[in-house]
Amino acid sequence: MWTKRLIVSGVLALGCAGSALAQQAVQLWPDGAPGSEKRHGEPEKLTDGAYVSNVHDPSLTVLRADPRHANGAAIVVVPGGGHRMLVFQNEGVVAAKLLNRMGVTAFVLKYRLARDPDSAGYSIEGDGAADLRRAVRWVRAHAGDYGIDPQRVGIMGFSAGGELVSLVADNPEPAQRGKADALDRQSARPDFQVLVYPGPLGSPASTVDGAPPAFLVAGSRDTCCMPPTITLYQQLVKAGVSAELHLYADTDHAFNVGQRGERISLQHWPDRLADWLADGGWLIPRSIGSNSRKPEGVPAP
Repeated sequence: MWTKRLIVSGVLALGCAGSALAQQAVQLWPDGAPGSEKRHGEPEKLTDGAYVSNVHDPSLTVLRADPRHANGAAIVVVPGGGHRMLVFQNEGVVAAKLLNRMGVTAFVLKYRLARDPDSAGYSIEGDGAADLRRAVRWVRAHAGDYGIDPQRVGIMGFSAGGELVSLVADNPEPAQRGKADALDRQSARPDFQVLVYPGPLGSPASTVDGAPPAFLVAGSRDTCCMPPTITLYQQLVKAGVSAELHLYADTDHAFNVGQRGERISLQHWPDRLADWLADGGWLIPRSIGSNSRKPEGVPAP
């Protein structure tokens, strides 16, 4: 049995009221990530109570859905930040709490940052994507501990985090680095993917055939991330993959989960995500065992 090791990742500000809560995280490689062993245990940096950098021990912060309405679905949330830092609050914890209200247990990923000046030597395609694959494997391996259905594990990425989602869900997995362990027997391919104004890395994708269903959202004025969002959507649809795209008028980058600005449409785009998750069958509990079946979506007219 894989042994969980808990670490305190710091006191992070939550919400506009400035209340603080110590978050606990689970290290994905308790003895150090492959290629990062020499920096194992080095403290992370926290700026303005919300932005994390100097990540050398990839981890998951667990936010469980209330058991009164938890449905067994799980999503690994991947914050953005240009691979220089992590927008851990607005694109991590806040998004996770929104998913909790849908009955989804969320796991916020801290991954190694290839463009962090303090993290020279990391790569996006190698280390960052490897951390997300490890996270998916970890969630599946510990599904029983959190009341999770291992066939309803999705990934949700913002901006740079969306790049990692596409690299993992829509592109081939490179050769594994480091020594294999028990977690490596788990699949790293998510059951569904959510890309929120994803960056251009990973798109166009190279293996969209068989990619998991996708929900994509971006702003029509986002010169960085609107074009790759459309490109990936077109690829997925052409390959016969179930995909839904939302582009919001007069909108640029980094609108998070609706708590920024005054546009009504942006405040409600997470509702469209909830609709998509529900229609896809991802929010419907199913039996586990010999009588289990894969989630089924609601048929279209």
